Amino acid sequence: MRIAILSRNENLYSTRRLKEAGEARGHQVDIIDTLHCYMDITSSNSKVRYMGEELPQYDAVIPRIGSSITFYGTAVVRQFEMMGTFCVNESVAISRSRDKLRSLQLLSRKGIGLPRTGFASKPDDIPDLIKNVGGAPLVIKLLEGTQGIGVVLAETHKAAESVIEAFMGLKANILVQEFIEEANGADIRCFVVGGKVIAAMKRQAAEGEFRSNLHRGGSAQLIKLSKEERATAVAAAKAMGLNLCGVDILQSKNGPVVMEVNSSPGLEGIENATGKDVAGLIYEFIEKNAKPNNNKTKGRG
Repeated sequence: MRIAILSRNENLYSTRRLKEAGEARGHQVDIIDTLHCYMDITSSNSKVRYMGEELPQYDAVIPRIGSSITFYGTAVVRQFEMMGTFCVNESVAISRSRDKLRSLQLLSRKGIGLPRTGFASKPDDIPDLIKNVGGAPLVIKLLEGTQGIGVVLAETHKAAESVIEAFMGLKANILVQEFIEEANGADIRCFVVGGKVIAAMKRQAAEGEFRSNLHRGGSAQLIKLSKEERATAVAAAKAMGLNLCGVDILQSKNGPVVMEVNSSPGLEGIENATGKDVAGLIYEFIEKNAKPNNNKTKGRG
């Protein structure tokens, strides 16, 4: 097969692993910088051009779209969909997962476990907003934040009011969420491919930190999921419409709750923690499903 990886950096671990794993299985794998793609949009023969040339017809595209280029990146993916190329994650699904508020609303509609969450616009809503999610301590998140940036733990009611007022004063969109204290600074990253959890790890925050992101000093280890945790991860991926994603789950006293669904999950942490060939398992999915026009939306989204 001829496969394209949409990635801004060919030196990233995930991009390198995907290229190596694909070539090891006999595929031709090209790394294409998403922002250097440009689109020829016509009524009969849409194309994607790159570095002054028309790109070939690929059998599959693996989007690695960073959050900072979601708008343009999903437009490029949509163009490939219109051309009939199989996209591991479709543009509509990527857009859903990147909008934190929309994704939580979609998960809620499917009855998937979530922390109590509030969203508001006016400062006079703050006291009731705090009360509605169970009071302090609580977590305040910027809707545009990624990798733990823009996430604040407010330990008291006064601190929560001050942080929310500050963010609102900056016209920032925020979510206010229940703090799951019993998680003890740990979460579970479930790597879902093709409706199955192919690997899972437990991430533990560094001492004095409540965010478990590995690049913030957190550690990771292999974990055996419960049936409920596995089912929650699969349901969350399905609700987003993602074939490939990382589902982040907290273990709460009321069962597993989903914190986030990531449409471009990193491979380094999960492969190191589990010892699994995650990149190879992604290609197994592609080899079974990469057929012309085998996208649900076909670029209509």
